[in-house]
Amino acid sequence: MFEQIKAYYKKLIPHLQDEDWQALQSKLEVQYLKKGEFLTRQGETSRTVSFINKGLLRMCYLIDGKEICTGFVSENEYISSYASFLTQTPSAENIDALEPCELVNLSYEDMQQLYRSHPVFEIFGRRIAEMLFIMVSSQTTRLLTLTPEERYQSIIQNQPFIIQRVPQYMIASFIGITPEHLSRIRKKMSSSSTA
Repeated sequence: MFEQIKAYYKKLIPHLQDEDWQALQSKLEVQYLKKGEFLTRQGETSRTVSFINKGLLRMCYLIDGKEICTGFVSENEYISSYASFLTQTPSAENIDALEPCELVNLSYEDMQQLYRSHPVFEIFGRRIAEMLFIMVSSQTTRLLTLTPEERYQSIIQNQPFIIQRVPQYMIASFIGITPEHLSRIRKKMSSSSTA
């Protein structure tokens, strides 16, 4: 149950001691989501950070009844409505399961307690925050500097699981175009690869 998350921690903090791991493990809770269920809804406060043992989740905003996808996160990664989690204020985004998911959760209160009792976890918290910042920054940079074709190519190269596991209309939303535009891009790429 906790093998994947332990390997993840050991990779980020190679000097993690057994007593530190045991303190963390005692705080972890497993959660299962069915496809379509929410981890966090817009307006709710995010109480946990979640490590994905199995499954795929989507982050999106609902604006004027329209979903705007901002990211997809799969196995061996952390997910949270992080601004809501850090500030313990209502989330501006939804996080929902695109597949059945097995998550390992750590609550805000337990994380704060671990920071105080086992300072090594402050390093871990900082590294998670840095990774989430890089993810958001990279997505913003792609949207502002790349053409839709380049954004799609970037997904193929850097996040191929999205192409394999996410519906096309969500991918289109993620790269900021209509499904029809994405269909034209895919057709053009397909014809140029066979030429």
